Amino acid sequence: MALVLGSASPRRLELLAQLGLAPADVRPPDIDETPAKGELPRDYVRRIARQKAKAVPCAPGEVVLCADTTVALGRRIMGKPEDEEEARRFLQLLSGRRHRVITAVAVSTPERLWERDVVTSVQVKRLSEVEIAGYLATGDWRGKAGAYGIQGPFGALVPWISGSFSAVVGLPLAETAHLLQAAGVEVWR
Repeated sequence: MALVLGSASPRRLELLAQLGLAPADVRPPDIDETPAKGELPRDYVRRIARQKAKAVPCAPGEVVLCADTTVALGRRIMGKPEDEEEARRFLQLLSGRRHRVITAVAVSTPERLWERDVVTSVQVKRLSEVEIAGYLATGDWRGKAGAYGIQGPFGALVPWISGSFSAVVGLPLAETAHLLQAAGVEVWR
């Protein structure tokens, strides 16, 4: 089976490499990722991952892998910030608090769709304005849900997580390996 990654995320490519996988093709879908009014974060990421998988063309002999990650503070969905000011607001909201990072994975073939979501709790230390400004200056917040990447400089501001580190980065490895194997992809070969 030929693996097709339905994502432009370099982090997801790096995580797939940890499973010994290199996609035969990369086909990022173009879908509307706007949350529906009143949509809960977990329902939102499941829907987006599923829609991405359905939007990527999949020929016989191919397996499409799509995922979506969001940061949830209560019922609030914190997607990718539009600019530095929104990133600053996100970080101020996360400061000193626990939140959830939810990643949904969808794997599809022309015949079937497999899905799984993973919820990880993340604690951010109380952030000073100097720490927020310093992190924003790195530019690492760009294109990342909740305005941070735990695998980069922001990791120094996260004293505790409960759950899957790789899911916070963007792809829960254990669950992804299981789904891909169910779809016929040989992992670690």
